Order: sequence, then structure tokens, then C-alpha cells
Amino acid sequence: MSQENVELARRSIDALNRRDLDAYLALMDDDVEAISRLTAIEGAYRGHDGIRRWWRTLFDIWPDFTAEVAEMNPFGDVTLGTGRLRGRGAGSDIPWEWSVHAVGRWQRGKCVWWGNFETRQEALEAAGLSEQDANADS
Repeated sequence: MSQENVELARRSIDALNRRDLDAYLALMDDDVEAISRLTAIEGAYRGHDGIRRWWRTLFDIWPDFTAEVAEMNPFGDVTLGTGRLRGRGAGSDIPWEWSVHAVGRWQRGKCVWWGNFETRQEALEAAGLSEQDANADS
């Protein structure tokens, strides 16, 4: 099942990059909870309505936003990915690039929780994993 979760995570990123909200929502549980870097500004994102709000804000701020996966690893019902987020500000056209450590928790083929973090340690802690757990599966 854990390798299937990696494929689901990759499909969600592909839907995001294609701007296919319906395909993205099809991979999210009805009660999904999301922790984005926008959470500090907008508050928590919960359920499909929260994801829609996040989606609109994300693409309003960075119309050409893209996510690139460098690595994706399964840990039971959790996926841990590393990669880069890129875009240009809508008003400024200033380019930016962030490294990201993304975590997803999957149940019955749907994402029930996801978060993006600046460091691997933050991502592991949010997922309830230790570095030892992560190294044991690599």
C-alpha cells in the first residue's frame, strides 16, 4: 500500500501543476487538513472548501506556481517528499524558489492530511516520524 501512496502523491502534484482542481480534489478526503506556507497568513485549510480557498490564493499570488519532486518515499500510510516550489509574484513578476519537504497521510486512497515544511526535521516531526524511522526505510 505504501508504494501506492507514493503514486497518489505524485498524481496530486501533477494535478496541481496542470491546474486541475477537480483531479486534485478527487485525491483529497472530504475532511482533509492542509498545512501550507500560506497557513500563517490565512489560517487552517480544512475540507474541500479549504483546499479551494488555498488553491485560489496560491494561484492569485503566484500564477505560474509549479512544484517539482526530487524524491518521494513511503513510510506506511505517510509519504515524505522533497522538492522545489517555484513561481513569480503576480504583481511584481519577481521569481522565487523554495526548497520544500512535503508530507502526506493517506487512507483508503485519499489524502487526509498534508503539510509543507522548510526542513526535513519539521516534516518528520509533523508526520510523527523520527530520523531513525526515515533511515530504517531508506
